[in-house]
Amino acid sequence: MFTGIVTDIGEIVSLTPTAQGQLHRLRIACRYDRSTIADGASIACNGVCLTVVASGVEQGKTWFEVDTAAETLRMTTAKHWVAGTRLNLERALKIGDELGGHIVAGHADGVATIVKRDDLPDMARFELSTVRDLARFIAVKGSVTLDGVSLTVNTVDDVVFSVLIIPHTLAVTTLQGWRAGSEVNLEVDLMARYAARLSEMK
Repeated sequence: MFTGIVTDIGEIVSLTPTAQGQLHRLRIACRYDRSTIADGASIACNGVCLTVVASGVEQGKTWFEVDTAAETLRMTTAKHWVAGTRLNLERALKIGDELGGHIVAGHADGVATIVKRDDLPDMARFELSTVRDLARFIAVKGSVTLDGVSLTVNTVDDVVFSVLIIPHTLAVTTLQGWRAGSEVNLEVDLMARYAARLSEMK
């Protein structure tokens, strides 16, 4: 589990397709202390929970490796990742950690496409669209996770919704690089999903 509060920006330094293109091995450079990364640990990469399979230090820089399987490549923006792609990173929650965002599973439901970017004084407003099956879980003042960042929904109009990004978030995440036409990973609020499921069972 995660909270959608990014703790580092990593960079893919190598990508190796394996298993007839159904699996990609990624090596990601980061600023985490190597001694705190165990094989089998979960790290959210742009909102996608991936399992560490190796880690080390090279030229004073920590790296870890993860595998992205066919389903991840199909459902998320991971299919577009290349060497040099920057990723929002978050370590898995530990008991006693501050819950600063909202409960995030790291299981991206799909993608949202940026329709419009408005640059405001020190802030940015984004309009995004997604498929109707996911849009029904998005509500004004509710939570969404976009590329691993916990955000509050400002407006909703059918399948289009908007978020406002404050200066701190722009400074410490990759959201500063978002442009119209970009695809981002979307995870809807778990509580909204469960509430919808309960109403369907009545």
